[in-house]
Amino acid sequence: FESELGVQAPTGFWDPLGFAKDGSMKAFKRRRASEIKHGRIAMLATMGYITPEITGKFPGYLSPSTLLKYDDIPNGLGAISKVPALGWAQIFVYCGYAELSQDQTPGSPGAEGNFGFKVLTSSDPDSLEKKLASEIANGRLAMMAFTGMATQDGLTGSAW
Repeated sequence: FESELGVQAPTGFWDPLGFAKDGSMKAFKRRRASEIKHGRIAMLATMGYITPEITGKFPGYLSPSTLLKYDDIPNGLGAISKVPALGWAQIFVYCGYAELSQDQTPGSPGAEGNFGFKVLTSSDPDSLEKKLASEIANGRLAMMAFTGMATQDGLTGSAW
């Protein structure tokens, strides 16, 4: 697997728990697709965690029927208990739609993480490979960043 996308300096191919020890390309590709998906989610989650601190929150009401303003929702983990049940239902329905609306069977473009969203694209194969490798690296960083922010928030009660 040393020649696969995502094998980058300074660590090269890094598998400290030995998941790829069996040599199964099918299992490797499944794990890589999961890594790309989780990396994308972590990049969005990391931005969602810090953006309200930097830019502020929307004016007005999140839930007019309960008089819940956007400003009433704390940043970080404190928001979990403040978001209404209908808000959580909307989040879960959207996640289900995003997960089930694409064909992700083995061998399909969706299984490789290609969902037709072409922000990271290029007609030059070398440029495309560099962009995709950057996406994997940034996703890995975002997974660690979100884990760190959530851990700090959980231990100290402060998002910052």
